[in-house]
Amino acid sequence: MTDTLTLTPSAAKRVRWIADKQSRPAILRLSVEGGGCSGFQYKFDLAETADGDDRVSETDGVKLVVDPVSLDLVDGSTVDFVESLGGAAFRVENPNAAAGCGCGSSFGI
Repeated sequence: MTDTLTLTPSAAKRVRWIADKQSRPAILRLSVEGGGCSGFQYKFDLAETADGDDRVSETDGVKLVVDPVSLDLVDGSTVDFVESLGGAAFRVENPNAAAGCGCGSSFGI
């Protein structure tokens, strides 16, 4: 494991904006679930707190938290927020993914 997770400044800014609108802490939880067109899919939620066994990364006062099971699949990843003509979304650049789908929300190992 590379033991690193990165939240880009663009993603941190967007998490802060969403959290402020919902009057919640600026904590983004990234988890991995089975499913999607490539085998696994990313799930994003705002969290109230980080759990004791979560991996925590912080950028500009915004936290990215990942549970230990998901960490095995996303360790070394960078979470970014991108806007394009096709829409706006959080994107995960995952060095562990051997395959992915066109939408960027699912991956295979």
